[in-house]
Amino acid sequence: MPESWVNFAERLGADLHLELAGTGSRRAVLMRALREAIESGRLAPGTLLPPYRSLAADLSVARNTVADAYAELVAEGRLTARQGSGTRVAERVVPLPSGTRPRSTAPPPRPVHDLVQGQPDPSAFPRSAWLASARRALNTAPHDAFGPGDPQGRPELRRALAEYLARVRGVRTTPERIVVCSGAAHALRLLSRVLGGSWAVEAYGLPFHRGLLAECGVRTVPLDVDGEGADTRGLGGERAVLLTPAHQFPTGGPLHPERRSAAVAWAGSGGGVVVEDDYDGEFRYDRRPVGAVQGLDPEQVVYTGSVSKSLSPGLRIGWMALPGRLVPDVVAAKGEREPYAGAVEQLTLADFLACGSYDRHVRRMRQRHRRRRDLLVSVLAERAPQVRVSGISAGLHAVLDLPEGSERSVVKAAAWQGLAVEGLSLYRHPRWRGPVRDGLVVGYATPPEHLYPGALDLLCRALPPAP
Repeated sequence: MPESWVNFAERLGADLHLELAGTGSRRAVLMRALREAIESGRLAPGTLLPPYRSLAADLSVARNTVADAYAELVAEGRLTARQGSGTRVAERVVPLPSGTRPRSTAPPPRPVHDLVQGQPDPSAFPRSAWLASARRALNTAPHDAFGPGDPQGRPELRRALAEYLARVRGVRTTPERIVVCSGAAHALRLLSRVLGGSWAVEAYGLPFHRGLLAECGVRTVPLDVDGEGADTRGLGGERAVLLTPAHQFPTGGPLHPERRSAAVAWAGSGGGVVVEDDYDGEFRYDRRPVGAVQGLDPEQVVYTGSVSKSLSPGLRIGWMALPGRLVPDVVAAKGEREPYAGAVEQLTLADFLACGSYDRHVRRMRQRHRRRRDLLVSVLAERAPQVRVSGISAGLHAVLDLPEGSERSVVKAAAWQGLAVEGLSLYRHPRWRGPVRDGLVVGYATPPEHLYPGALDLLCRALPPAP
């Protein structure tokens, strides 16, 4: 016999009657009862539901049980949740005829707004300055620039990179130790061929990089990640360790100085190699960027970087500052006919660096990204104060900490709102068995300026209501 349950909720102004029937968890039973009430038309579109704290108290269940049920129904499009106006039956829900079984949930609409991390706003590319550098580069290019090319990269770009990286990131290198490649992924492919073995990686990191290493025969071992970055005390007999020291990707913490030193000492004592991915090292907003780990010991650290976050991933230009002993092997692995960045693009970037246009662009984008991150933080403080932005003020993305068990529902709710955003669990190493977190990885650099406020509005609608 079904259990009849009535909630006398003052905010509703009327009783809410639900039939709690069937087997399963209290959350599943509650969701079935709410679906039936909505689909039968007993709960009309726009009806305000009780606060989930009240519901949880009356049912004698944990608040998260009711909060998760609400969030799942928001994700299905049956409910809407807005800060300050409570949880309501969605206006677009159509009551089912009497005796009709509920149909399966339709797929979410195509995203209208994009808060997926990974790239800057394409419209921000400095076309005029880049064109000016391209003209100068073409006018002054030596004839050999239009020949077969050097697998190590154009000497003009390697000289410009050596100067820039020393001045801005504290990298200690020479043009002879720099190898130009077509991006961070290309760098990892080359290094995996040269180094082989197993690599330690951060427990939270880019799945694409882990998959790339696996394709090259490299087994990855996860390292714990906390507020001080990767715990390098867990390093053992691996051949290399891949780190994001300036701004751990994606959780957002910098690598603690003691852990930096520990990683370099591990490499020096056992013949290992530290691979430093400085994917957004120039974008620190609360203080001056911390220098590269490579500066501690250039003979133990491979420094990798690219223009994918600062300029555009479409340029396909990256670089490695290598220990001297690895340069011949990396160049050999690249091969005489290995696809690599074109000479014209390399010469253009060399001029772009040398004339100061790159510095000016980075400063301009640093201000823009900081404004966007500040707006994200302020909007959340006003509309979703229960959600915390973790990590340092840096980079092109931020992590929002969510209540335990709510990540999947929030991502689905965002999709139903027309917003593309990713959960933190997507970046967790599949073999990690330590502490886990629920969260969202919000890329605030991608949307055009006029669409960014709307994207934040949809984000707040998808977040779980305040307890």
